[in-house]
Amino acid sequence: IYGPLDAEAHEQYRMFKKLGVFGVDRTAAGARAFLRTGGAILAEPRASLWITAEGAFTDPRARPVSIMPGVAHLAKRMTHGRIVPLAIEYPFWNERSPLALSRFGAPIEVGASEVDDWQALLEARLTETMEALAADARSREATRFRPVLTGARSVGLVYDSWRRLRAAVTGRSYRPGHEERPT
Repeated sequence: IYGPLDAEAHEQYRMFKKLGVFGVDRTAAGARAFLRTGGAILAEPRASLWITAEGAFTDPRARPVSIMPGVAHLAKRMTHGRIVPLAIEYPFWNERSPLALSRFGAPIEVGASEVDDWQALLEARLTETMEALAADARSREATRFRPVLTGARSVGLVYDSWRRLRAAVTGRSYRPGHEERPT
């Protein structure tokens, strides 16, 4: 697993180098280096390249979605594999901490099909994936999601202590969160 990161941030957070993260300058030379490095990674059969296609973390409601042109150039050069759009949101529902919601879009097979405008295709597919995730997030229906990781649930120390005491006095069971989680 590999991924690009802004060159300045890459220098600041050197620990990412050991995780397969490589720095990219936002210059013409940096774009060429990104295409060379990305192409070499994607030439490996078992490698994957995870890209923040917009070039930065952005608000998931911002439209139109505009990906960096280097991503489309890299897709155009691929001879095998697939591109899978991924949307991520961090909404607050009923707990004090946000949820991390994600949705994978339909894979795009490369090499076997002719695509005239990779930029438009990638932006459209990422937009579709983001819209579908947004609809699921707005529904606030936990059953639309499959939990991968869960953390401790609580509202706050003082409030939770009061609720725990009240539950014990009244003989009810104590639930640390406000809502049921999907199983």
